[in-house]
Amino acid sequence: MAKAMWLRLLFLSKRVIQTIKESLSKTAGGENETGWAAESSRADDFFCEGHRKIAFGSYSFKPLSLRCPRIESFSSPYQKRKLAGSLRSRISQNLKGLDMGSQAKGGVVLPATGDHVEEAINAITAEQVIAVPTDTLYGFACDACSAQAVNRIYEIKGRKQMSPLAICVADVSDISRFAIVDHLPQGLLDSLLPGPVTVVLRRGESSMLEKSLNPGLDSIGVRVPDCDFIRAVARGSKSALALTSANLSGQPSSVSTKDFEDLWQHCACVYDGGMLPSGRAGSTVVDLIKPGIYKILRPGSAEEETKAVLEEFFFQEVA
Repeated sequence: MAKAMWLRLLFLSKRVIQTIKESLSKTAGGENETGWAAESSRADDFFCEGHRKIAFGSYSFKPLSLRCPRIESFSSPYQKRKLAGSLRSRISQNLKGLDMGSQAKGGVVLPATGDHVEEAINAITAEQVIAVPTDTLYGFACDACSAQAVNRIYEIKGRKQMSPLAICVADVSDISRFAIVDHLPQGLLDSLLPGPVTVVLRRGESSMLEKSLNPGLDSIGVRVPDCDFIRAVARGSKSALALTSANLSGQPSSVSTKDFEDLWQHCACVYDGGMLPSGRAGSTVVDLIKPGIYKILRPGSAEEETKAVLEEFFFQEVA
């Protein structure tokens, strides 16, 4: 509907500009001046008395009557050409404003490609929330070290502050900045990540995470998704991203941007990575807080693979 309206507005605006050109052409050739008001009858569904207001449906342009004198009031061809150029510019600006207004209402959606990584980084550093694809589901992401941004994610999802959020980092080597990994055998995390696994670790006193993130918990779920876009954003932000599924709390998870279309308006931008193939199971969540043992907290999409890796490192599963 909005697209069709935009196309019709664009088409009609071209008619208006053509009318102006025809009028100026006649004037230059010594023919009678028709003026803007006289020509308005050709598009009476679009103009109100020629130069007062341009309107269509629920959209309207700015009134021009006080700023746009009638063409015949100018004596020289130069002045008339200047007026026509001004009118074309004003129409173009109004059409651009209409397009931007439509985007703001529905959410700005961009492809999740390298060309848009810098924009996403800027949104994160500005303490805004973005929607991004991962290797499992679409998620809402923000700076995990910003209380304002973290609170905004809870508001968007309608989620209680007691429900914990995971974080996403760019590389396995970044995990030690936010959680304790000294008790894990060398190579274990590199064998699990990047991939569809969330490892739960103890935060520790030296963690750089915002204290308001998961209050009352001394543990944190950490992800390194096998997804270039979100990892590039995390790397460029020089922080960890708070990450949670892009949906209202209690509703099905999202495997395409259309699944959470009603929430686009709450995001600085939505980055579209297409339909995600892993289904709605999400990542496998595994507790690795204690040395030598693990506990599967959520089976997710990689339970068997996760268990196989952990057993290679002689970890024992506990109920």
